[in-house]
Amino acid sequence: MLTAPMPGTVVRYTVSESQRVAAGETVVVLEAMKMENTLPAPVAGVVTRLPQQAGARVGRGDVLAVISTE
Repeated sequence: MLTAPMPGTVVRYTVSESQRVAAGETVVVLEAMKMENTLPAPVAGVVTRLPQQAGARVGRGDVLAVISTE
């Protein structure tokens, strides 16, 4: 699971549901404090859920992506 490390706004996802990702691969871009931050996949696996949409305001700890490990 990838969670927001700080409050911000989801700018865009760089992956889609059902896509295979490698650990460290960028999953989402989050804007916080007027800076764009790329957030990497914490583990390798398959993206099973992207619960937020571009433009959504998120708080620290909100789920940004669910990645199923194999």
